[in-house]
Order: sequence, then structure tokens, then C-alpha cells
Amino acid sequence: MTQSVVVQVGQCGNQVGCRFWDLALREHANVNKKGIYDEALSSFFRNVDTRAVGHKLYGCQYRENIVEKLRKAAEHCECLQCFFIIHSMGGGTGSGLGTFVLKLLEDEFPEVYRFVTSVYPSGEDDVITSPYNSVLAMKELNEHADCVLPIENESLFDIVNKINQMANSGKLGSTVKQNSLVTSSAGSAKTVQEKPFDAMNNILANLLLNLTSSARFEGSLNMDLNEISMNLVPFPRLHYLVSSLTPLYTLADVNVPSRRLDQMFSDAFSRDHQLIQADPKHSLYLACALLVRGNVQVSDLRRNIERLKPSLHFVSWNQEGWKTGLCSVPPVGHSHSLLALANNTCVKPTFIELKDRFMKLYKKKAHLHHYLHVDGMEQNCFSEAISSLSDLIEEYNELDATKGGPRTDPSRLKIVV
Repeated sequence: MTQSVVVQVGQCGNQVGCRFWDLALREHANVNKKGIYDEALSSFFRNVDTRAVGHKLYGCQYRENIVEKLRKAAEHCECLQCFFIIHSMGGGTGSGLGTFVLKLLEDEFPEVYRFVTSVYPSGEDDVITSPYNSVLAMKELNEHADCVLPIENESLFDIVNKINQMANSGKLGSTVKQNSLVTSSAGSAKTVQEKPFDAMNNILANLLLNLTSSARFEGSLNMDLNEISMNLVPFPRLHYLVSSLTPLYTLADVNVPSRRLDQMFSDAFSRDHQLIQADPKHSLYLACALLVRGNVQVSDLRRNIERLKPSLHFVSWNQEGWKTGLCSVPPVGHSHSLLALANNTCVKPTFIELKDRFMKLYKKKAHLHHYLHVDGMEQNCFSEAISSLSDLIEEYNELDATKGGPRTDPSRLKIVV
């Protein structure tokens, strides 16, 4: 049995983490009726203001305390497989201290995989310096993460609204319960009144539940977390994976007809189910992973991959770039579910928009003085960060330029006899 350590940084990271642990307890309690599960949540930093001094100031100040907490958590693991970092990009603590912890994990545990769930701010974010914080954090993610799951607040908000509209309109029909367990905390360990962002955070928590299901439950085709990085990241910097969840509603029946099961796979590649504002079907795939839970057979996986392949654009040198996992235990309230992770160039517009928002501030040097008074924070930190982001965008541009070209087999290794 392998273990993972979850590191929650900042207000967003801790709120999502709380939802993850609460829903994870619900899942395990649903499977093991007699089990006793203790919720272990701890924090090792104090909340600070919205400027990104978490990296240069508070990270250094609390470095030893952070390392001690991480080592103690790691010592409880017999086979530590990866670290999960949950943070936001826009706030000072999540972006600054979050990426400081990321680099710290690389220094202290270089052989352990680092998965990062990063929540990107919307254009109407209430933190005016969020473009600075996000671009500074992007440089650290480029250099120190093994896999990053970018999530956009705007996409989460849209998904929650669609679920609520469908539920209130009565269009869900008799086969779907109105209270979607993807956004609801129903049946969880706590019965407190839900907060405004709980529905959005629950979507992220469900993503993490599906991502870790193979490590927590048995399955006919379990997928180790390190296999995701090994199979989906062909180039070190291009490690941003676009995620989608389906179904978004709670299906009432257990014996799922084939047609509805096939619809789940189709939805995973539709724009409406992506957790960033993107359309992967019209962009270029480097690789794709399908993590399925519940009563689904390997034959169902193969059939749907073959059905969908003609409509998806894969790079010429990785036409069979699929990784699949099957976990026999479905999420609570579902008969089956699917998490799709795509290394796809559709993530590029998110980065371009972030760069544009950064440059609007940076050209005027607006709010820069809030950062430059911090020891170790110089203006070249900003120029290096935007240069790193520009280089990343250019790498995606080069890949997009190959889309639609002739499909050629990669050169094979020649063996001299």
C-alpha cells in the first residue's frame, strides 16, 4: 500500500482540503460501515495579507517548522508515493508560500512525485495583484512540479450554475437525483451550513477523490499516481493536465445501460465538463488518461476509446497515447464516474490571458512597490517570471503548429548487429 501526503496552503487550499477529507471520510464510511475514521487536519503557517511575500519572507521565516511538519508526516508513510499540494494562484499565501513549499519538497524529498492542484483566478478577481502573484507562481510550477492540474474559478462557477439550473428546471428526469453529490456535502461527516464556495470546492474535492481512488480501493486495473506523470508528461515543462469530471449529477440507478455509459465518456471530452475554460477536442493532445470508477469493464474502456479517437487530434508521435485505470468502488451516490486528465495544448489560452493581465499592470509598474520592499524581491524576479511564462506559451505554439500535419511513425531505434 502506497501513501501520499496532502499539503494545503492558503485559504483556498485549506478550504478545498477540508472538503476533500470530509468527502473522503464519507466514501470510506460508505464502504466500511464499521470503520472508525479520524479527520486529521493541521496547518503550519499563519494567514498573512494578499501580497506575495509568502515565498520570500514567510517561507524563509518558517522554513524549519514546515520541514519538521513534512518530515513527521512522511515518517508515518511506509511507502510514500507523492505529495499533493492544494493552493490558489491569486492570493499571497497560496501562490507565494505554496510554491515555496513545492521547492522545499523537491529539495527534501527529490524522489517523491509532486502533484499540484492550482486554482487560477478569474478576470474579475478581487485581489488586484493576482496577475503578479499568479505569474510569479507559474515560474515555480514550471521548474519544480511534476504534474499541475490547473483549475479556473470561472469554470467551477459555471459548472455549479449549470447543475443548479438543471435541478431547478426539473429537466433532470426520474433517473437523476436533484441534489448532485458532486457539489453537495450531503452525507458527509459534518452537518454544518454550507458556505458560498463549498459547492465549487466540492468539485475539486471530487477530482482529488477520483485521482486517489486507485490508491485507496481495489480495482481490476489500478493506476499508480506516478504512472500519470510517466505516461502523460513527455516533456518536463509541459506538465499541465486539463481535467474533466463526469457525471456531474447523481445517477439513481445502478445497472447503467450502455448508451448512458458511453455518454459519460463523450461528456469527458466536451467543453462543458472541463475544469478550465477550454475545448480540448479542437486542440492537440500529447496524451490522455481515463480514470474510471464503478461497474465499468475494460471492454467498455476500449470501445469508447476507439469510438472517440477519430474526433481527437493527437501528436503524430503518440497516436496511442492513452492511459487507463479502473477502480471497482464508485463515488458515493454514483454507479460510475470518470476523471479525464489530458495533456493538451488547450491550456495555452489560460496562460495567454494570464500574461496579458500581468502586462497591463507591469507596463505601468502598478502596485510593484508592494513587492519590492520585501528583502530578496527584486524587479528581475518579475521579468524572469514573465519570461518563463512566455517560453512556456511558445512551446505550446510550436506543438500547435504541427497539428494537421502528416502522421508519421517516430523513427525506430536501429540496432547494429
